[in-house]
Amino acid sequence: MAQLPEIMHRAFFRTVSLLSPRGQGEVLRRYFDWWHRSPDPWRLGTDGYERHKYEATLGQVPARAYRRILEVGCSEGVFTGLLASAHPQADIMAIDISHRALLRARDRTRGAAARTALVQADLVTLATGRDFDLVFCAETLYYVGRPDRLRRASERLTGVLAPGGVLVMVHPWPEAERLHRFVEDDGAMSRIAHHVHDTSPRPFSVAVYQHHPGAAA
Repeated sequence: MAQLPEIMHRAFFRTVSLLSPRGQGEVLRRYFDWWHRSPDPWRLGTDGYERHKYEATLGQVPARAYRRILEVGCSEGVFTGLLASAHPQADIMAIDISHRALLRARDRTRGAAARTALVQADLVTLATGRDFDLVFCAETLYYVGRPDRLRRASERLTGVLAPGGVLVMVHPWPEAERLHRFVEDDGAMSRIAHHVHDTSPRPFSVAVYQHHPGAAA
C-alpha cells in the first residue's frame, strides 16, 4: 500500500497537470532544477537498488543492433553512460526537463559517449520524428499527472518509434499497471516481455513493447 508522502507526491503532480502543457512543463522544470541544486539527489550513481534496476532493464532489451536510441528522463546521465557502453554503435538522444541535470550529464558522459546528444525537452510536448528503434522511459510517467496527460505522454513515446521499434518502460509496481495502460491499449504495440522485480522493498516492473508496422492503432 502506498505511503502518505507518496500519495501526496502523486496528488501534487496531478494538480500541476491541470495547467496548460506549457505551464505544466515550466513548473516541472523549476521543480527538477531545484532538486538538482545538489549533485545526484536520488543517488542514481551510487545506490545498489538503482544499479540493480539498470541491469535488469538492460537485461530485458532484445538482442539486436540498434541505430538510434532515445532515453526519456535521463537526469544526470548515469543510465545514459551504461547505454553508450552497451550500444557503442548507436546514436543516443537523452532528454530531461532539468537544465541543471543535463549540465552534470554532459560532464558524466563526456568522452565515454561521443555519439550521445543531451537535449532539454519535456515528454508531454516532445516533437521529434518517428525514427528511434529503441526508446527507454523509466521512473517518469507518474510526473505527467492526470489521465489525459498520461495518454498524451504515452502517444509521444509510441509516436517516436520507427516501424518495428522497441519501447522499454520501467516504473514502480503495481503502479506500472496504471502508467502503462495507454501503451497496453495501443493496437500498434504488443508487449513482448514483462518482468516484475518484487523481492526488494521497492518493487518495479520492466515492460518491453514492440511497434508493429501497418497495425491499426
